[in-house]
Amino acid sequence: MHRASNTFSVLQATAAIVAMAIILWSLGISSIRFAEAANVTSFSDTLSSSAPTVASDHTITFTTPTGVTNGQTITVDFSNGPFVVGSVDFTDIDVATTSGEFTLAADCAGTDMASAAFAGTLLTITMCAGDGGLIVANGTTTIQIGLNAAGGNAQLTNPAIGSYEINLTAGASDSGSTRVAIISTVNVTASVDTLFTFSVTGVAGNQTVNGTTTGATTTATLIPFGVLDAGVASTAAQDLSIVTNARNGFVVTVTADGQLDSSTGADIDGFRNGNYAATPVAWEGPSSAVGSEETYGHWGLTSDDTDHFAATQTYVSASTTPVEVFTHSGPTDGTTTGQGTTRVGYTVQIGSLQEAADDYTATLTYVATPVF
Repeated sequence: MHRASNTFSVLQATAAIVAMAIILWSLGISSIRFAEAANVTSFSDTLSSSAPTVASDHTITFTTPTGVTNGQTITVDFSNGPFVVGSVDFTDIDVATTSGEFTLAADCAGTDMASAAFAGTLLTITMCAGDGGLIVANGTTTIQIGLNAAGGNAQLTNPAIGSYEINLTAGASDSGSTRVAIISTVNVTASVDTLFTFSVTGVAGNQTVNGTTTGATTTATLIPFGVLDAGVASTAAQDLSIVTNARNGFVVTVTADGQLDSSTGADIDGFRNGNYAATPVAWEGPSSAVGSEETYGHWGLTSDDTDHFAATQTYVSASTTPVEVFTHSGPTDGTTTGQGTTRVGYTVQIGSLQEAADDYTATLTYVATPVF
């Protein structure tokens, strides 16, 4: 009888299930659905560098169909590889949704909306109970880990070359997986030939250089002042031009082999009165003091390059030490004023005591140096 009773009970249960199915079918309900986990969507992890064994930022984005309620957690598993966590903590992590960014702490002891902490390679983000943090159903979340997080100063380190799975759970029922590829870096190489041309050209009379009008006409290799008149300043000029692709531009200097010397032993000294001014000052004539031959006449140079001669009609002495007359800090086309071209001027003035001679000469040497 005990066995017959069991059989009857089973038949009763079966009949009840069949009857329920008939009733549901008659009501238009064709099946019974049971709650199950949902897949997160749009799940991605973007790395700032995919090179092996280097530190990299992570930007994780996903949409959770069910949402994450207050008190629940999000976990991100970096154990595949594994990625090296190092010193990354909550200060290197930002969490935001479409409705705003969460305030984070190491734990939920305070009033921050969420906590973020690594246990090994598992990152757990907890929506602190009672502090307002949650993700609505179908909400999109972005997690930034590394220097891309506000105030971040530490990054995860990539594993060796390969493809690695990142697993995520969100709340009580949503989960998903994505992959990142760690690949060798690609070296791109190229070379660019050095380009550097320097030219000197003459300037006609009645032109200007740093506010002074020229008299004599020059060529690329000759500055002919002609006969000098006492008390009258004479100016001549040359144009300099540079074409270069040097990264840091160039420097042009000019050096004199000596003063304007004559075969008789007389000379016209450097500006001013043989004191050889190295800092640009306004032009003035020689003082012509009897017995002080260095005051009988002098000559100097100027330039339109305002990096060196900011004030007009200012001069330094021509010198046996190189004097910078033209510089620029980058590549130039040789035509842009102040960058690829400038004008250098030379002025000479004598007093009535300057010794007579018809062969005062000096040799100037320009040196143009690219800066790479």
